[in-house]
Amino acid sequence: MSLYEDRVFPKLLDWATRPVWRDREKLLSQAHGKVLELGVGTGANFPLYTSNATEIHGIEPGDALLDLARESANQCGNPQRFHLQTGDAQALPYADETFDTVVACLVFCTIPDPQAAAREAFRVLKPGGTLLALEHVASEKRWVRHVQTGLNPAWKHLACGCQLTRDTATTFREAGFKLNKATHRKHPKLPAFAAELLDGALLKP
Repeated sequence: MSLYEDRVFPKLLDWATRPVWRDREKLLSQAHGKVLELGVGTGANFPLYTSNATEIHGIEPGDALLDLARESANQCGNPQRFHLQTGDAQALPYADETFDTVVACLVFCTIPDPQAAAREAFRVLKPGGTLLALEHVASEKRWVRHVQTGLNPAWKHLACGCQLTRDTATTFREAGFKLNKATHRKHPKLPAFAAELLDGALLKP
């Protein structure tokens, strides 16, 4: 990994996603029991977990980001709740039906094989478990999709693999999830090319 990927871009991302802070707070308030967060990044989500999340596991493929996440965890209440390790969302190092909640927050846009990652999230969730997702997705409007498609090659390079054109709802459905309370909506404070979100709780039947 480069200095840009390890140190510069994660801080830029945390700054750029400030408009969705309240959305993340609302989403993560639903996390309960034994939780797995995919792609913890700098640990920006950690202060948003409530006491209902009794045990929080997190993976991140890069050691440099994981060090930042550990620093964030140590500054939270009950830091012993956090268990962080290097890991790949496409091949999770956990047994079947381990978690009550899986969290995917602005991560499925970057995972190289999102279908594999969705299947893994489904595998490690207990039956009746919840996937909490906040993901920017391809627009439902044709003209915005054209803009996203045009921007995507440069955006992918600048944003360390992030893609604007993914249909993440379909990816989750194909993995076996029910959309449940998750909805596709436009965020009023984000630029049009990245404003449409899949937001909410999906269910493993």
